[in-house]
Amino acid sequence: MTVRRLTVQNYRNIASADIVPDAGVTVFAGDNAQGKTNLLEAIYLCCTGRSHRTARERELIRSGENVARVCVRADSRLGERTVEIALSTSERRRVKVDGAPIAKSGELMGCVTGVLFAPEGLRIVQDGPAERRRFIDMELSQLKPSYYYALQRYARALKQRGELLRAGAQGELLDAWDGQLVSAGQEIIAARRDYIARLSAYASEIHASISGKREALDVQYAPSTDEERFASQLFAAREGDLRRMVTSVGPHRDDLRLLIGGEDARAFGSQGQQRTAAISLKLSELHVMRDETGEWPVLLLDDVMSELDPARREQLIRRLEGVQVVLTCTDASDLAGAPIAKLYAIRAGQALCVEGKP
Repeated sequence: MTVRRLTVQNYRNIASADIVPDAGVTVFAGDNAQGKTNLLEAIYLCCTGRSHRTARERELIRSGENVARVCVRADSRLGERTVEIALSTSERRRVKVDGAPIAKSGELMGCVTGVLFAPEGLRIVQDGPAERRRFIDMELSQLKPSYYYALQRYARALKQRGELLRAGAQGELLDAWDGQLVSAGQEIIAARRDYIARLSAYASEIHASISGKREALDVQYAPSTDEERFASQLFAAREGDLRRMVTSVGPHRDDLRLLIGGEDARAFGSQGQQRTAAISLKLSELHVMRDETGEWPVLLLDDVMSELDPARREQLIRRLEGVQVVLTCTDASDLAGAPIAKLYAIRAGQALCVEGKP
């Protein structure tokens, strides 16, 4: 997958931008708050349909404007793909894939694949289980639209079951929603188990490489239940769930264990170790996506290099060969040794190509 063009209009602080990334490494350089991250976010929005920074679409529309537009054109092994998203202050977003409007968000998944690592990515390690579930769900949804729809079915059943629990309902009505919860939940659990097993194998090798083999990362799936026992455990928990008015069993309570040297990375890892673990997970996503789709996704790196020591930075750069990378930095000296093919200077929401062909 290669992003060939990004066009942006009235997106955050960017009035208009037309970016032609290189198939290798493209850099957005500039001071903070100039718009570098906004351009990465725009690409990721076209990959996933979501911003990694906010759930409020109004924040994505330039101040004083009513409509923002983002368009990504990419080449894949299946041909050219185009994703266009229009955000409005007064109506629902409009999304087109290859020029045709889509009705469901799931139809966007997998059209343009991308992996993003931003400062917020440390939440995977530092925050609670909800952040790690979000990480798994976002990447699996890109790979398998069927997983995205299973998440939607599960969320709907979980909400309905919660309302019934709060109303004190029992009997056939609760049985019916339990059945839907189990059906969708079993699909989610199976997909997560397979994905994390593949992710873990890559993450261990990548983390060892970046850390100079000084650290060992172990990634483990920690499910609330499994496919075979979900139905029976949900039924057994019903009485307690009615008392507490909350569903206590299911994939909405899953977690991902991240161990460095056998110790919990969240509790005992240093900032540098946690960052390396998070980056290793993101690079592992690249490999799993390539295995699944037959091509590398685009890698989006937001101010990553400046936070790494020189040795880890060098190891990371070595692992970027063959992958389209779009990254941001404030100081190009942080990228010494990186094979930069194109450099854009970003200032006050404007992008100027200063190195490579515009």
